[in-house]
Amino acid sequence: MPHSAPSDFDPNHNPWQVISTALQYQNPWITVREDQVINPGGGRGIYGVVSMKNKAIGIVPLDADGNTWLVGQYRYTLNEYSWEIPMGGGPIELDVLESAQRELREETGLLAQRWTTISRIHTSNSVTDEEGFIFLAEDLEQGDVEPEETEDLRLWKLPLAEAIRMVMDDRITDAISVAGLLKAEKVLASRGQAAEA
Repeated sequence: MPHSAPSDFDPNHNPWQVISTALQYQNPWITVREDQVINPGGGRGIYGVVSMKNKAIGIVPLDADGNTWLVGQYRYTLNEYSWEIPMGGGPIELDVLESAQRELREETGLLAQRWTTISRIHTSNSVTDEEGFIFLAEDLEQGDVEPEETEDLRLWKLPLAEAIRMVMDDRITDAISVAGLLKAEKVLASRGQAAEA
């Protein structure tokens, strides 16, 4: 029997009350604000919110042989190296597909003829309002890589199945990459089932 939300559930009811809000910090990529709030239990407190000035964009490129590409770079915030799907930020006002096409070209040099939106995610919704979109990019052609000045990237072409194994044994820990690779695997599996039906 299918499960459903409780009958008294209202997804539009906000149990938080904002008393005041104050900007604490901003730069070209983020703003940080502190809200004085009344929490759902009735107590007063503060809530810090990091707002992004870009959409998060992730791409899982896939060639006809079942290979994908990972991008490796040293992540300043983590102080460690990270293998990830091609990704970046897209201006809020720009179409997310256009941003995805640009990011894939800049980081890998790849151009794709077929694009499928496979996920909309929130990356860490207890502290940030960041919204992410992940695409599956297929029918690939190789062009020139155009990395940004701040990027020291390594590219790794490998079977999608190996990238999935890297997710499962925590060699890939970036949230957008984990979500994108696992979702791509499910999308491709459902296509296979549809073709067999």
